[in-house]
Amino acid sequence: FLLIRHKKEKKTRTLAVAFIIRQQQSSPGNIYSIPVAMLRTVSCSASLSSSSPFFRFFRHFPRSSTAALRGPSRNLGRISSPSAAGRRVFLRRGLRVSSAATAGGGGVNGQFSRFSVRAVATPSYPDVGQDEAEKLGFEKVSEEFISECKSKATLFKHKKTGCEVMSVSNEDENKVFGIVLRTPPKDSTGIPHILEHSVLCGSRKYPVKEPFVELLKGSLHTFLNAFTYPDRTCYPVASTNTKDFYNLVDVYLDAVFFPKCVEDVHTFQQEGWHYELNDPSEDISYKGVVFNEMKGVYSQPDNILGRIAQQAISPDNTYGVDSGGDPKDIPKLTFEEFQEFHRKYYHPSNARIWFYGDDDPVQRLRVLSEYLDMFEASSSRDTSKIETQKLFSEPIRIVEKYPAGRDGDLKKKNMVCVNWLLSEKPLDLQTQLALGFLDHLMLGTPASPLRKILLESGLGEALVSSGMSDELLQPQFSVGMKGVSQDNVQKVEELIMDTLKKLAEEGFDSDAVEASTNTIEFSLRENNTGSFPRGLSLMLQSIAKWIYDMDPFEPLKYTEPLKALKARIVEEGSKAVFSPLIEQFILNNSHRVTIEMQPDPEKASQEEAEEKSILEKVKAGMTEEDLAELARATEELRLKQETPDPPEALRCVPSLNLSDIPKEPTYVPSEVGDINGVEVLRHDLFTNDIVYAEVVFDMGSLKHELLPLVPLFCQSLMEMGTKDLSFVQLNQLIGRKTGGISVYPLTSSVRGKAEPCSKFVVRGKSMAGRAEDLFNLMNCLLQEVQFTDQQRFKQFVSQSIARMENRLRGSGHGIAAARMDAMLNVAGWMSEQMGGLSYLEFLHTLAKKVDEDWEGISSALEEIRRSLLARNGCVVNMTADGKFLTNIEKSVEKFLNLLPETPSGGLVTWDGRLPLRNEAIVIPTQVNYVGKAGNIYSTGYELDGSAYVISKHISNTWLWDRVRVSGGAYGGFCDFDSHSGVFSFLSYRDPNLLKTLDIYDGTGDFLRGLDVDQETLTKAIIGTIGDVDSYQLPDAKGYSSLMRHLLGVTDEERQRKREEILTTSLKDFKEFAEAIDVVREKGVAVAVASAEDIDSANQARSNFFEVKKAL
Repeated sequence: FLLIRHKKEKKTRTLAVAFIIRQQQSSPGNIYSIPVAMLRTVSCSASLSSSSPFFRFFRHFPRSSTAALRGPSRNLGRISSPSAAGRRVFLRRGLRVSSAATAGGGGVNGQFSRFSVRAVATPSYPDVGQDEAEKLGFEKVSEEFISECKSKATLFKHKKTGCEVMSVSNEDENKVFGIVLRTPPKDSTGIPHILEHSVLCGSRKYPVKEPFVELLKGSLHTFLNAFTYPDRTCYPVASTNTKDFYNLVDVYLDAVFFPKCVEDVHTFQQEGWHYELNDPSEDISYKGVVFNEMKGVYSQPDNILGRIAQQAISPDNTYGVDSGGDPKDIPKLTFEEFQEFHRKYYHPSNARIWFYGDDDPVQRLRVLSEYLDMFEASSSRDTSKIETQKLFSEPIRIVEKYPAGRDGDLKKKNMVCVNWLLSEKPLDLQTQLALGFLDHLMLGTPASPLRKILLESGLGEALVSSGMSDELLQPQFSVGMKGVSQDNVQKVEELIMDTLKKLAEEGFDSDAVEASTNTIEFSLRENNTGSFPRGLSLMLQSIAKWIYDMDPFEPLKYTEPLKALKARIVEEGSKAVFSPLIEQFILNNSHRVTIEMQPDPEKASQEEAEEKSILEKVKAGMTEEDLAELARATEELRLKQETPDPPEALRCVPSLNLSDIPKEPTYVPSEVGDINGVEVLRHDLFTNDIVYAEVVFDMGSLKHELLPLVPLFCQSLMEMGTKDLSFVQLNQLIGRKTGGISVYPLTSSVRGKAEPCSKFVVRGKSMAGRAEDLFNLMNCLLQEVQFTDQQRFKQFVSQSIARMENRLRGSGHGIAAARMDAMLNVAGWMSEQMGGLSYLEFLHTLAKKVDEDWEGISSALEEIRRSLLARNGCVVNMTADGKFLTNIEKSVEKFLNLLPETPSGGLVTWDGRLPLRNEAIVIPTQVNYVGKAGNIYSTGYELDGSAYVISKHISNTWLWDRVRVSGGAYGGFCDFDSHSGVFSFLSYRDPNLLKTLDIYDGTGDFLRGLDVDQETLTKAIIGTIGDVDSYQLPDAKGYSSLMRHLLGVTDEERQRKREEILTTSLKDFKEFAEAIDVVREKGVAVAVASAEDIDSANQARSNFFEVKKAL
């Protein structure tokens, strides 16, 4: 976030907040990774890990579970699932295995994102001969066929500079390029992060303000971002269009090696930091995109914990500082230091370059040689090496404070996390794989023993920063809890150690080992990276070894190590394999750091006061002439930021032509039939022998008062047992027999209808030969699970509260958007009841009620089941190879026959909405999330495809320039829900509040005054088509087709909208201005912000906001 996701969430750990990976129905509470193409837990708490990368820009995570319905910006016509708004997934190396449920749902091993690639067909790839490579200035170092990804991989070395190039050839049309540089910082001024933002702000060949944004506007990219790790910076792009791909490659190469920013202090000030003074009589303030981004990061307790842990566990090397930048240190960075860092590290000798896909491997070298030949060899490869952290001789303990609100029982808001650095020397592939496997066994599912014991202890609300991390030089393992009372901090630490000792002594259940094995193998076979390019996943996997001068091929070859590990388990037993690992790397490892975080309601205000005091001293040290000059410089920077590049300058940025764009949308093969009267959709697609299935039930008979219980109903289905199976046994059975099952609610407005689309969805996947098991287990979950475990339900409530509070701090824009939707349409109200502020308020009330009226709650859960499960109104969706679709019909028929014919109760009319009013939601934060929305259909506006082009243009020009570039926010964008008619403006990590609202209100006038030439218009159209045609894997295609079916979106309508997009004119922009004025005149504003900023806003505009305290 992500927005990666995914985000991320920008210095990444899989989606830093610059790019968010859309992962359908992935649970923020269950995201796992596999090391070296295997299993590794990323985080059990969706918090930013210590090694998270930061992305160049915040790509908001659309509030929808499917990309297919979206128009441009991948957010148009959105569908909401309870926690989807603002969800971020952070980009990390490794194979991710995550629960497929939303935060309000539940899932077991349901959505797998892995870093192995599968290209179909017999490989036959063009070769680059040694002579040909020599002519272009390269030598061929080694070449291998990687069977795991059906690719031929060749490692080249540029003879003049020593730059290494991995050229991976296969039949994947989603081509990927990436350039990665080691960029170890010496302090926490954020120099690598600021530089990552800045190099894409104009270059030698592309001397415009931001060629990066021009590419966002008008390319067919499937990935476009940059991100900063603690020790390296990555610049990746991807596209399925070859011409477009090489346009992206050229812009990125020129940006990395020849950026304008090293000569332009204004870019450094804009992206990094500067003093801002609008008038000598006013106070000076700090501004800068990275500065405000990191203020947001340092407002989130989970992120603070991750950073403290990283710096404490590796205090003696580059990991002992924050590459993203500490807001207290960022203003210490000088422009000269910024320039020197680029000179030192941004050199081909220090670069690793990656190509992947079906493009010509000779052309890759030809393009590179034009750049690399301009350089001589440098010592940067040696000076950038990362030093090893020596292991401690004894454990240490650290106690720190984090900013907290004043409400609630602060004595129960402590956090504690135990962290180990596992080794001084790099681990062999076999050991890494075994540790990843161990990680999944201990923490990977709700039934995993370490996770289960901690959560069932009642000592805390949720896990935090837990799991194995192997993307940096030395692997580490962490496990912790949040929502811990002061009296229980020591008990949590003791329970962690005792549980690990018990696991080492007793080993793991054989069913658990079998379930983990199946999870891994299914994940690898499926190779489902969602909308994230497979080639980029591979690159990040390879680079995590390559960047440390190790073998870049090794991380891609997991088959033999996996086979060997499985053989060891069979021959020696799992205890003999895993117990020594627990003892050696954890129990007997003295390099242990325990972090205790204590809530401090004064910390946020103290930090603000300290910053204010520093700025007051700065101003006091200035003369009148100095102040006048600063005001002049502030205005000069603002004028430069808000002045667009002239059309003739923009022509230097390469782009496609409309003739390059297909005139028809991508069609998914679909057949609509029925089984025993139930509607069945079949999608005949190649899925590598995997069956994807969705069963959709109508929520039309559910009582209003039961709606907020639905997310917990979903979790209960997945994490409570049956009469014959404990939830652990059921969880393991799902892991052994399937690729995962998830359940969640889904809501959306339907254009032209008052009643919303409200559904309860069961998703599952399995190998085709296991389809009967899949549907049997679906039936078991839906009809046999018993809602009798009061203590587990109590845990679910506590976990949900912790998750929602974390979301308020980290994804406040999502909370604001959900709140506005709830005021403007019924579907939005339903979604907000299950995943917004109203849901959090409900959870607090429910937490008290669990002990007082468990029988009533249990009965309510049963009533929800009776209201949802029925053949009437049911829809089944199946995606697989045609022969398997026919074979599994009997299993589907058996499943359907076991369902009740009709739901209990009659149809319910959904008409709820929140009162229309401007709201400010108070949280302890240093930055704000500001939204405003209105329904443009209320003006009589009728949907036209041009609206998608216009909304994308507004985000990439008006809002980018005013909210981000000039205003200093990390993100600013608009979102048009074509189903409801709601047009929303949102900002992310924003230092402003009323100023941002004024920018939103000026959008109509911006459109009326707009004068765009045909080239600019063409670029906007092409970029919109790129969003509409977003790359999808087979499961996503089938799911998107289902969503269109449920919402009545026909192929004819899609074709009509596409034609309207392609024929968008300036006249459409002018006419849309009249519709969008409704947001200014009748819209509602919601801000998630600090008490101080809200008070200031209400003083400036008398009681503009109605205030609600959330934390």
